[in-house]
Amino acid sequence: MRFYGASALAIDWMSMSYMCTYIPLLFPVAWLLERRGLRVIALAGSALNCAGAWVKTGSVRPDLFGVTVLGQVICSVAQVFILGMPSQIASVWFGSHEVSTACALGVFGNQLGIAVGFLLPPVLVPNVEDLQLLAHHISIMFYGTASVATALFILVIIVFRKKPPMPPSHAQAVIQARPPAENSYKQSIIRLLHNRNFMLLVIAYGLNTGAFYSLSTLLNRMVILHYPGEEVNAGRIGLTITVSGMVGALICGLWLDRTKTYKQTTLLVYILSLAGLLTYTFTLSLGHLWIVFVTAGTLGFFMTGYLPLGFEFAVELTYPESEGTSSGLLNVSAQIFGIIFTTSHGQIIEKFGTLPGNIFLCTFLFLGTIVTAFIKADLRRQKANLEALQNKSGKGSVILQESKL
Repeated sequence: MRFYGASALAIDWMSMSYMCTYIPLLFPVAWLLERRGLRVIALAGSALNCAGAWVKTGSVRPDLFGVTVLGQVICSVAQVFILGMPSQIASVWFGSHEVSTACALGVFGNQLGIAVGFLLPPVLVPNVEDLQLLAHHISIMFYGTASVATALFILVIIVFRKKPPMPPSHAQAVIQARPPAENSYKQSIIRLLHNRNFMLLVIAYGLNTGAFYSLSTLLNRMVILHYPGEEVNAGRIGLTITVSGMVGALICGLWLDRTKTYKQTTLLVYILSLAGLLTYTFTLSLGHLWIVFVTAGTLGFFMTGYLPLGFEFAVELTYPESEGTSSGLLNVSAQIFGIIFTTSHGQIIEKFGTLPGNIFLCTFLFLGTIVTAFIKADLRRQKANLEALQNKSGKGSVILQESKL
């Protein structure tokens, strides 16, 4: 804020730009995914991320805030290609007994990047008064980010493939064998919008993830309000939220593959997310940073653990529709609620303090819990795989009997 002479709201919009670009660009990107496959999407996303990172390296002057914003917007466009990939990669590349774990690992990777984003900036860019020294630190951060983004782009070019030689599951084989007429993108969207259970999940997912986006965006401001001068610890708290969330996402993915209890697990994690947010809300102002670390970590475990649950539950409810389209609609809901919550939450904190702001989010998480309870567990992908397994077993029994005869 001091280096660029920007307001707190302008800095918040640096984060919310990701939410704004996602909403209008989801549908063309999902259409491209349907037509060209995963490799093109991965290449486009990593290329744009790389380009945006290099644009930022040219903005290390107090009068070049607009260039930084441009780089940020380019990176936010890249996210449209990347954010929904975990469920799509999991379904295209992994079998029915590992698909949820694979999706969780995709979310895990996403959160790993966010964890680094919480940890490194306060370390690389300390809060110093000298603007020239501050510019030097910001330059190090920007060039470091651009170097990593370039390396990832090169890796995607070398190793990323569209799909495996053979479908990994019966459910995926059915999708790939569908005639083009049934794969109409427009018809797929219409069918999804008429799927009552999926639309309830879209609302519930948006409320939970939007609240998480708001908390992540405003975390530094909330911590520094109660603990002045603790910028580095604010970053560490963000890191704690993200790392615990990575563990939560992985555990939830493993649990789903083992139990297939999509509805029960999703509802339980939603309730625990609400409990975690309530605990964080009423302990933030106690004056003990270690308590904030513990409550924030617990909150991150459940709120991030919910992400792969939402993706996988959506795929189950909407099979055989494209995983990219269903996860995209979930993310659109998350971006819309994220913008609403971040702007409202920020204004409430500024005028009334952190307690009313966080209670505002708790109210909507409670609403999301109720919505989740009304979702019927119509597990279509699971049914397709079970029917294929039963048919295979039946044919094997007939062959065995014939051989005995």
